[in-house]
Amino acid sequence: MSKAKVIVAICPQCEGNIEVPSDAIPGEIVSCPDCGTTFEVDAIDGNKVFLKSIETQGEDWGE
Repeated sequence: MSKAKVIVAICPQCEGNIEVPSDAIPGEIVSCPDCGTTFEVDAIDGNKVFLKSIETQGEDWGE
């Protein structure tokens, strides 16, 4: 069985390499192994991956 091909994206936070499977679809979540930042795959165009930051909101426990 052959290993799936990957496309290497550059982390916008730390410039580390993020390996994204070539069959990834928009909306898929990937993380940088160097800094741990999580991104969403926005689009894949040939050998280029476009990532966007994931907006996280803290929980509102109320007062």
